[in-house]
Amino acid sequence: MKIEVRLTDKNEAYIIKNLYPLYLYDLSVHYGNLPNRHGIYEDSDDFQTLSDQYEVQNIWWEKPDILFPYLTLVDRKPAGFILLATPPHCNKGIDYFINEFFLLQSLRGQGIAEQVANKVFEQFNGHWELFTNPSEKNIVGQKFWRKTISNYTNGNYIEEYGETFDGYKLIFRFDNTGK
Repeated sequence: MKIEVRLTDKNEAYIIKNLYPLYLYDLSVHYGNLPNRHGIYEDSDDFQTLSDQYEVQNIWWEKPDILFPYLTLVDRKPAGFILLATPPHCNKGIDYFINEFFLLQSLRGQGIAEQVANKVFEQFNGHWELFTNPSEKNIVGQKFWRKTISNYTNGNYIEEYGETFDGYKLIFRFDNTGK
């Protein structure tokens, strides 16, 4: 199985945008969300079509060197994405923030997601942060990040629960400057 993680530009933005509703659907299991009245997984009824949702996502391709939209390919087919942010879209003292991370369900449990995360970690050295849902509905996600980050850092990371700009979360932080 060939795994590729590639930074996308505006010409490939549509691929991540096509995968994004699948990601939001996956999150609905963890949060108990239902789609809005138009059938779109968004908090607001302002989004009537997927095209409306796509417009909001354009920011990822409008700020090169600040926002990094990575596409994951498995055997040359779209399989997921990582949306990586840098300051000013991070908390103070953080250089890299994993805003979104998604891999198709059919590819989970095979070590692919950990390889993808490691490939992105290796792109940049600095202080990293990511959040995940702390509820019992997301035990699999919590275990994934705990294992992936622990393996990558040889157990040298911070894990804590706390309030974030996105509510109460399980927060992971690590520094790969010395790697």
